[in-house]
Amino acid sequence: MTHSPDEVPRMDRQTELRIIRAAYAKQIAAAVRVDNARVIEAFATIPREDFVGPGPWMMRRMNGYVPTPDADPVYLYTDNLVGLVPERGLNNGQPSLHAYLMQQAAPAAGDHVVHVGTGTGYYTAILAHLVGPSGRVTGIEFDGDLAARARANLASFGNVEIIAGDGTQVPFDPADVIYVNAGCTQPAERWLSNLANRGRLILPMTSNDGFRSLAPERIAQAGAVFCIWRGGTDYYATWISPVAIFPCAGGRDEASEKALADAFARGGWDKVTRLYRDSDIPDERCWVRGEGWCLAFE
Repeated sequence: MTHSPDEVPRMDRQTELRIIRAAYAKQIAAAVRVDNARVIEAFATIPREDFVGPGPWMMRRMNGYVPTPDADPVYLYTDNLVGLVPERGLNNGQPSLHAYLMQQAAPAAGDHVVHVGTGTGYYTAILAHLVGPSGRVTGIEFDGDLAARARANLASFGNVEIIAGDGTQVPFDPADVIYVNAGCTQPAERWLSNLANRGRLILPMTSNDGFRSLAPERIAQAGAVFCIWRGGTDYYATWISPVAIFPCAGGRDEASEKALADAFARGGWDKVTRLYRDSDIPDERCWVRGEGWCLAFE
């Protein structure tokens, strides 16, 4: 049976967006070889437009911000950053990077995830979807206005709590995953102490060039994401990605930034295997050393 153009049933808007969202989730996953079906399903489920404010939106490109033609949410389902506060360079981050990092973090149903740098809540919502109703997410955001927006955006999520404050200082219960979305020059003591046994810390470490640089070759020399895994009193470390990301308030100081910049200049971040919480590791084994800690090669 054929239909004339006027008789073809029109797809309702929400069904159309669900199809677009599912395609987006598969495309960003394929771009970074994410094969975790739960992560892909979470990106296909959570509407990005619920978390980035009213459109039109400012999309971050290599040469600056470009406005979308109008407020159609379809423009949000690309692998691009969306400006939350463009004048400060503060964005809703790149979806493929987050999909990749979430696969490494592997939040499971029932887990407690602490999300440091929750922004307006999009990736917090995805983490909440991954841990399910038996799990919970504690979102911490330094910027009070962003924290208020996240709290409003996530009001329907019964397993999420949003706290405004310094993510390196705010107390929280032991966490199965600590997911840091800001560039640090050192790991916070609280993160290491409150990481549960077998817990995973996703830790972006950036020199001062790590936020300003957009050229791929410069990003790799100024920012690195490590997955820190706790086994009892031991901490194991694996380099998982280059990164350029907004600086972490409270997670940076001049001395550790200098040490980190020197470490990036020497190279070898991809060979790091351990994090030690002491100062007795020989220099030849340390990739970067701070007060009372070092990332080491064995």
